[in-house]
Amino acid sequence: KGGSSSTMLAVSDEDVHKLVVGGLPSKLSRHNHPMAVHSLTRLAGSAAGKGDRSRLVVLTDDFAVGPLGMAIAKAFPLFSRKNGSSKNDKDLHISFVKPDGSLVDDSQELEAAQVAAKGVQLAARLVDSHPELLTTSQFAKEVRGLVEEHPGVTMTEIVGEELNKKGYGGVYGVGKGANCPPRMVILEYDGSNGDGNAETVALVGKGIVYDTGGLSLKTRAGMSGMKHDMGGAAGMVGGFFSAVELKVAKKVTCILCLAENAIGPDSFRNDDILTLYSGKTVEVNNCDAEGRLVLGDGVAHATKHIENLNLVVDMATLTGAQLVATGKKHAGILCNTPEIEDRAMKAGLHSGDLCYPLLYAPELLMDEFKSDVADMKNSVKDRSNAQTSCAGHFIEAHLDEKYEGEWLHVDMAGPGTNGARGTGYGVGLVLSLLEAPGFK
Repeated sequence: KGGSSSTMLAVSDEDVHKLVVGGLPSKLSRHNHPMAVHSLTRLAGSAAGKGDRSRLVVLTDDFAVGPLGMAIAKAFPLFSRKNGSSKNDKDLHISFVKPDGSLVDDSQELEAAQVAAKGVQLAARLVDSHPELLTTSQFAKEVRGLVEEHPGVTMTEIVGEELNKKGYGGVYGVGKGANCPPRMVILEYDGSNGDGNAETVALVGKGIVYDTGGLSLKTRAGMSGMKHDMGGAAGMVGGFFSAVELKVAKKVTCILCLAENAIGPDSFRNDDILTLYSGKTVEVNNCDAEGRLVLGDGVAHATKHIENLNLVVDMATLTGAQLVATGKKHAGILCNTPEIEDRAMKAGLHSGDLCYPLLYAPELLMDEFKSDVADMKNSVKDRSNAQTSCAGHFIEAHLDEKYEGEWLHVDMAGPGTNGARGTGYGVGLVLSLLEAPGFK
């Protein structure tokens, strides 16, 4: 089952070290990571303890160290507004050891671990930030700062009324009631080096910086923690910039759909009809089913404007029903081909950002959104009918009709957080999907 044991080791009269030996579970199911990364995260956090200096030695069993470094990073979140020192201020040294006792010294492997760890901590910090701090404007400012550090990345923004004028009715409709305007942030990176056969990928993230439920108001208990509703966008940001640093040999566009689902005189209402960027009309019957509206605009933009697009990946804390379907450790994935489903499953098992397939049957499920006055409603009529799959199919319905590539939807409402903390979920999954060095 795994566990740990500790003892105090006196190396001199004045110098005493705490030694912790931890073991990972030896019996693992086929749907768990082969190195039990969730157990590794717990062990790393407990082993480091409260001291200001720690050294972790990880026996790799010849597994890639990128995902292991990421798992350790999840034990040390950066965001805190507590007074005084934090355990995350510690001086932490990590060594990876091969089965023969020698240190892992492959520079590419070690760089992958360091870059991925940084990406995970970035994503988790964004998720943990309180909504008064992380507004849509501040989120964009954070991204702009990252772009300045990565010369190979370009950034475009569509903000506020410009979204409305250009037809992005989903992002605009959801966010127009808030003080800070909604925006779509578009990041572009070309790592193909002129290779005409290089894959072109779009990453689309749900960035609802706070979700009150809008005029379909959440309860007090249901609203607490809704600062996490931008976890999809955070995972995409961490994954995208990590991929750039690792020089992924693909063309990658990252689209962030940022809005606050707030209450105000200009909030969108149940019974409103929104026209999304796909051109399809949506009758609103639940203002608290807003994530699919912004992602509908995101995937429509990707499939209309990105040339020779091969794969669209959207990621979101979309439905509470995902936890019922695939639990707190595995995201639910919806895929339009068995090939991308298999690829995503393998990427999850390699990276530790685990995922598991949902029912894919749009011809059976899209009737849940039937409307008498618009092309569709935004929420199902029967919540007991595979509603997590239904939510994904709603997004799929806004892919451009001419798009013939693959589509992967990732609902990570469960694994996006662990208790009150963000996990940085998505960074590793993106790196593995993009076949980043150290994550292949």
